[in-house]
Amino acid sequence: MNKTVLLPFQGNQPGCRPAFKALAALALGLASIAQGADWPQYRGPNHDGASAEKILKSWPATGLKKLWNIPLNSGFSSFTVGQGKAFTIVRRVEGGADQEVCVALDAATGKEAWSQVLGQAKYQGGGDSGTPDNRGGDGPRSTPTLDGGRVYTLSAYLQLNCYAADSGQPVWNLDLLKEYGGKLITWQSAASPLIDGELIFIHGVAPGQCLMAFNKQDGKLVWKGQNDLMTHATPVAATLAGVRQVIFFAQSGLVAVAPLTGEVLWRYKFPYNVSTAASPVVGGDIVYCSAGYDVGAGAVKISQADGKFTATELWRRPKAIMSHWNTPVYHEGHLYGLFGCKEYGKAPLQCVDIKTGAEKWTKTGFGPGGLLLVDGRLLILDDRGNVVLAKATPESYQEEGRFKAVDGKCWNVPALSNGRLYARSTKEGACFDISVQNSFNSGR
Repeated sequence: MNKTVLLPFQGNQPGCRPAFKALAALALGLASIAQGADWPQYRGPNHDGASAEKILKSWPATGLKKLWNIPLNSGFSSFTVGQGKAFTIVRRVEGGADQEVCVALDAATGKEAWSQVLGQAKYQGGGDSGTPDNRGGDGPRSTPTLDGGRVYTLSAYLQLNCYAADSGQPVWNLDLLKEYGGKLITWQSAASPLIDGELIFIHGVAPGQCLMAFNKQDGKLVWKGQNDLMTHATPVAATLAGVRQVIFFAQSGLVAVAPLTGEVLWRYKFPYNVSTAASPVVGGDIVYCSAGYDVGAGAVKISQADGKFTATELWRRPKAIMSHWNTPVYHEGHLYGLFGCKEYGKAPLQCVDIKTGAEKWTKTGFGPGGLLLVDGRLLILDDRGNVVLAKATPESYQEEGRFKAVDGKCWNVPALSNGRLYARSTKEGACFDISVQNSFNSGR
């Protein structure tokens, strides 16, 4: 059966002041926006790898000012940042066995505030490849999610956990494999918990309940349905044709659902081979997707008429523009991403027209790292730990800064919050001052 089961759910429901007070509040709000914001989920607050912050764009030759650097055991989890803390998942020996562990660090100093064991850290390989200078190290692929004073984690074996962000105190736990059954795919789960509104969206593994939504307050199931088998990709939330929706990248292709009910709004059939790990990218009314292992890329235009959605393919490029696991960013009609599969140390940064799939320019030598879009710039973390600043323009590759941020293998995406850049590898984590206010931001 390909039926969606909807369970009862109630979400939270949200005097005049003198004009000068209202203006003062507005000014404070604008000042807060200009200063920075939290980075609460994998790839940021809007699930798109983009930040609204302003950053320092003239870097000294020595690189950005380093605020802290600490050892971190192996893993490909990125940072999420908020409430004065930076959260990530590492691999540690706890109780005599390898475990996935969520750690909370002081965002200003890197000092560990608390940690919680999530479950076993056993993997089927895949993380030990790379270039000679960054080979070795395997570990958690998922990134914690911060929302409403709580931290949500999803382990490789589909343990969904909720903790108090300030103390690490457990709030609730759900073992998806035990509760709903199913069989994990090769290399286990790599997705991060997606929160939109009151719900957490998870790609499950049991037939008839592959797409799932849970109440973030208590972990109770809200709806489940569909037979679209999971991949390693994290779903995204977006508004298309005026309708909020969650887009899963399944082995069957893209599946967009209504967040509150799980009703399927549209589908786009897309090939699957070995692994699909990059999230879909939304640019206007276009949705792009891509996978490695000789699959390639494609894009569809989403339209709606009389309540019915249509996904019309704009282009498909087999075995080209392949996103191994990093997800491109979208800016003014173009995609910017690190494309290629198994091209460790050399995968290119490319600019691609999202409407046609045409490549505008290519710059090799990055490898499968990750990147952000901020202040009209691309902030790139290559797979060897170099941070690079380049203009987000389709005209040509224009590099503006570069420095060595961390040692080790970086198969993840950096984070940006309140003027600080956070990067990690399989060996360490570091934080740098990238605030535009600090005109004397120099030295490491």
